[in-house]
This record gives sequence, C-alpha cells and structure tokens, in this order.
Amino acid sequence: MYLYQGKTALITGASSGIGATFAYELAARGMDIVLVARSEERLQALATEIVQRHGRKVEVIAADLSDTQGVALVIQEVESRGLTIDLLVNNAGIGTHGYFETIAPERDQQLVMLNVAAVVALSHAFLPAMAARGEGAVINVGSTASFQPVQYMPAYGASKAFVLSFSTALAEEYRHKGVRILALCPGATITSFFETAGEEAAMGSKRTSKQAVTTALRALEQGRSVVVDGFMNMLISHASRILSRSIMARITGNGLRPGHSQKNKKNKKQTTVNMVK
Repeated sequence: MYLYQGKTALITGASSGIGATFAYELAARGMDIVLVARSEERLQALATEIVQRHGRKVEVIAADLSDTQGVALVIQEVESRGLTIDLLVNNAGIGTHGYFETIAPERDQQLVMLNVAAVVALSHAFLPAMAARGEGAVINVGSTASFQPVQYMPAYGASKAFVLSFSTALAEEYRHKGVRILALCPGATITSFFETAGEEAAMGSKRTSKQAVTTALRALEQGRSVVVDGFMNMLISHASRILSRSIMARITGNGLRPGHSQKNKKNKKQTTVNMVK
C-alpha cells in the first residue's frame, strides 16, 4: 500500500501525455503537484485545470532538462519554494529514429542528457531526503525498448536500458529504507513522443497514457520494482530473455527500418487495387 494523501509529487515531462496523466491521477489521489516541462504556457493551463478539478496545490517550473542548467534550476526552485518531494516521476524523454548517420549528433546528445543524465541528477537531488524520512517513491519511465537493443533507435534503446538497470538497482538498495522505486516500461503509447521521433518509431498497437499510468500506480502500490504496461508488451519483453541480443536487434530492425511503414502502406494500397480489379 502506498499513501498519496497530503504528499507532493514532482513530474517531469508533465505538459502532455503520460506526464500530464500522472498529474491528474496523483492529484485525484490527494497529492499536491509540481509540474516540470519546457512550455510554461502549457504547464500553467494544466495547473489551472488540476486546481479546478481536484483542488490541490500545483507548482509550475518551466525548464529544459536536456540542459544541466535546466536540471539545476528545478532543484533550486524546489528548495527555494520550500517544497518536499515525496514522489518523483522521471517521465521526460525523447527519441530519435533513422539510419544512425542521418541522425544529428546534437539530437542524440540531447536524448542522452534528458533520458539518462536528468534522471540520475534528479534522483540524486531527492532520493537521499526520502531515505532520511524513511518514506518516498520514484517512478522512472523506461520502455519496452529497455529490454533489447533497438535497431534504428540505438541511442533511445540504450537510454531506456539504462533507466531499467538504474531503477532496478536502486529499488534493491532502498527497499529497506522505506523508499519504493519503480521502472514503468510502456510500449507504444498515444503521446506527443512520436511527433519528434516520427510515427515509424512505433511498433505494435498503441495504448493510452491512462492505461500506462494505471499500470504504474498499481505496481507502485504493490511494491514492485519493474512493470510492463500491456499483456502483449509483457510478452515481447519476455522474448528478450530467450532470444539473443543480436536476434532481438534484427527483429526490432524489421519493424523499425526507415521507410518500412510507407512501403507497407504502398503494398497494401496496391493489393487493394488488385483486388478491386
């Protein structure tokens, strides 16, 4: 059992998708919320709606967590506002997709800073105080990509593998200190993620952010350290325990090869035309 009432959650990447859904769901459970993302305008609109809907206190911190100064700003603002963070949700993340030589190096650098460095820095900032109080929780959003190499998305897959390993290790380290740490591993989810990574970066049918968050909070309450959202996604994650990493990389490559989805659409359209004829 995890008690939410009267505590404070800090959520990164909170302006939309899974982050915004976490904000709504945690506020509904009685938590005050600290929203972190780049767009202050979108965060303010979300804050207003949460206050109106749930009557909880909501703080807004606009910061770019792919920049070390942005991470420092969040930590500084939490301290200066006298906030105690009881639940940290490291949700912010981006993906890159394509042939490696076509991906801008600076974009992959941003990915590593946001998906990996920011997660570590914010954990360092808030975990020690949780342990000192003897209670607290961290939810790190990984991915089904956490379980195997991902061809055409190598930096993204590696970053999410880091999140899974990092979270699982910390979960054991802090288990007896009253702090729960969970790696949430969703598959393709209906969010703005694919606006930057591209629709070709999706494998399988998409689930909703509400489903992913419901899965996460149930697992948190059960004291689990890793949870995969969705039955089919869980089966895929188990496949990586049976098949070699090179085979899994080939499998992901078959579904994520640049131009693959357009080719399938073209073939499907051609097949339809032939059937009509």
